[in-house]
Amino acid sequence: MNLPPLYIDPGTGSMLFTIVIGATAAVFFVFRALVIKAKVFFSGGRAKQGVQNTFVIYAEDKRYWTLFKPIAEEFEKRAIELLYLTSSPDDPVFDAGYQSIKAECLGEGNKAFARINFLSADFVLSTTPGLDVYQWKRSKTVRHYSHIFHSADEPVKYELFGIDYYDSILVTGGEHQKNDIRKLEQARRLPEKQVVTVGCPYLDEYAGKIAQLPKEENHIFTVLVSPSWGASALLSRYGEKLLDPLAETGWRIIVRPHPQSLSAEKEMIDWLSGKYRENPNLEWDYSRENIISLNKADIMISDFSGIMLDYMFLRNKPVIYVSQNMDLRPYDAHILYADQEKMWTFRTLRKAGIELRPELFDDLPGFIAKISDDASLEQAIDAVKAEAWHYRGEAGKRVADFMIETVNAIHNGEPLA
Repeated sequence: MNLPPLYIDPGTGSMLFTIVIGATAAVFFVFRALVIKAKVFFSGGRAKQGVQNTFVIYAEDKRYWTLFKPIAEEFEKRAIELLYLTSSPDDPVFDAGYQSIKAECLGEGNKAFARINFLSADFVLSTTPGLDVYQWKRSKTVRHYSHIFHSADEPVKYELFGIDYYDSILVTGGEHQKNDIRKLEQARRLPEKQVVTVGCPYLDEYAGKIAQLPKEENHIFTVLVSPSWGASALLSRYGEKLLDPLAETGWRIIVRPHPQSLSAEKEMIDWLSGKYRENPNLEWDYSRENIISLNKADIMISDFSGIMLDYMFLRNKPVIYVSQNMDLRPYDAHILYADQEKMWTFRTLRKAGIELRPELFDDLPGFIAKISDDASLEQAIDAVKAEAWHYRGEAGKRVADFMIETVNAIHNGEPLA
C-alpha cells in the first residue's frame, strides 16, 4: 500500500521541536544535578557547581558583527574572557585575531537552539528577539539574559513578545524606548526589567568608517531604496510601481532589501531583481554592511525601517517615507497603539522626514529634486539624533561595564539596579 507523504507545517514543527527540547532539557538538568551531587559526595563536600562561561554573546547572523565588535574589543582590551557564539561560519569574529575572545559557530536554526538552550553562563548578551517564546528557551544555568537593540528606533516594532522575557534591555537613548518597555510590562503584567541607556555600538562603528571613506569621483545622483520586510513593507506593497519610475530617471538607483527579505520573501526579490536585470542604472545591494550604499546615497526612500535613522544620523540628510497603513497586529505596537500615527517612528518622520504618497510615484523626479534642495530639515534631524542616540563613541565601553558590573553583583548577592 502506498501511503501519502507526511507533511508537517512550520508552526507544528516549531511546537514539536519545543516539546522535544523541553523534555530533553528536563532530563539533561536532572542528570546534571545528579552528577554534581555525586561529585560533592565523593569529594567530601569540596566540589562546587560553577558556570562554564562568565560572559557570552550570541549573534544569530554575521551581519550583527558591527553591533558586537565594539563590545568584543572592549573585552579584548581588558583581557577578560568572552565566548562569542554565532550561527554564521564566515562571521568576521573568526578573523579578528583576538586572544581573550573564543568564537564558536553553532550552525543555524534548531541546531543553534539545541546548543544555546543548554548553555551555562553568568551573562548572555544578544540582539535576537523571542527568548522563551518559540525555540529559544531560557537555560536553567544562565543567570542573566540581556537584549541589546540593533536599531535606534522603538521597541514595539519587534514581533509579539520579542523582548518580554529578557532580564535587561540595553537601549540607545530616548525615553520613548524605556516608556514603551514599561507600558508593555504593565499591559502583560510582567516584572520590570532593567532598562539601561548605553548608546549604539554599530552607529559608533559606522561613524568612524564613514569618515574614512573617500569621496566618489564623477558622482552620479543616487537614490537608495532601503525598506523593511513583510506584508506592510515598501517592496512587498508597491514593488515595480515604485521602481519603474525610478529606473526611468537615469539616476543611479540602489535597492537594498532587508536581509530578512532574502529568505522570507525570496520569490518576490528574485522576481524584481530579474525584471530590472538589464537596467544599467539600477543595482541591488546584498552586502553585509550598508555603509557603502549609505555613503553613496543623496537621498533615501524607505517605509518604517530603522535604517532611516541610520541614514539621517550618519549623513544628516532627509529620508522620504512612503505613506501606508502598517499592519500592527504582528508587532508589539498592536498592544499599545490603535494606529501607527501614535508610534514614535511615524511621529518622528513627520518632523524629520518627507512623506511620499503613492499617487505621486509618477512624478518622482520632480518630487525628489525639491527635497534635495530643501535644507530646512537639518535642525529637525539634529533634534531626533540628540533624542535617540546618546553616549556617541562610548557604547562598547558602556555595554562591557554593564555586563561586568551585573556579574559582580550576581556573585556578591547584591540587588541589580
